[in-house]
Amino acid sequence: MSEVEDKYTRETITSLRVWVPGKLFSFTCTRPSGYRFTAGQFARLGVENLLKLPGEPDIIWRAYSMVSSPYDEHLEFFSIVVPDGAFTSHLSQLETGSPIYIDKTSFGFLTTSRFESGRDLWLLGSGTGLAPFLSIIHDPQTWQQFQNVILVHSARTTEELVYQDMINNFTDHPLLAELIEDMAQRFHYVPVVTREEAPNCLNERITRLLENGALANSTGLELNVGLSRFMICGNPDMVTDIRKVLKIQGYSPARRNSPGEIAVENYW
Repeated sequence: MSEVEDKYTRETITSLRVWVPGKLFSFTCTRPSGYRFTAGQFARLGVENLLKLPGEPDIIWRAYSMVSSPYDEHLEFFSIVVPDGAFTSHLSQLETGSPIYIDKTSFGFLTTSRFESGRDLWLLGSGTGLAPFLSIIHDPQTWQQFQNVILVHSARTTEELVYQDMINNFTDHPLLAELIEDMAQRFHYVPVVTREEAPNCLNERITRLLENGALANSTGLELNVGLSRFMICGNPDMVTDIRKVLKIQGYSPARRNSPGEIAVENYW
């Protein structure tokens, strides 16, 4: 068996969408036969090193959370363009029909199974940290486990608040609306913009919104250790700062042998 057949598969990009030129884009690709993942996990993606220098690998690999749900026939990913980045400089140049490689194993522990209890699931994301949470809200298991799901997405500007059509029309999803009772009352979306004043958005960092109570007030849901569970994904500094604030407020990490209220992803 060849290395490709053994460790990863060669897939095809089927669509591309540019959200912010030169900054943010999404793409879909074919899903490998038999590929399985849990909502919130990430894949290892590989692109051909077209500018390969002596000693460099033929394929460059990076971790990307799935935007798509575990039940979609395709895979979808959300990416930032890193100037002169070894991976995204190649990835951003790909077109529909271009090849992309996917490790056969899915990775990560940013899944709802981290929590043994709780009523409200708070999904706190910045930038491309939104990706795993879009997968999580589309998983019926999430709604069986939690009464309320709150999606908080922080971006610098309003143009970076992407996937608006998907989010704003989420409660009208043809399949989920049939499976989930009172979804419109149970789903809360809180957009946050930090670099400009924006209508219908909160305009402070998530850490400050947790400290001053504005995040809870925007949803009408009480924050407390017994009810609230937090998932955090995005810029590593943001993740660290939010964890510090939550720790001061009495929350603790959810570990394998120690139930807690906070789960984070550390693949950056």
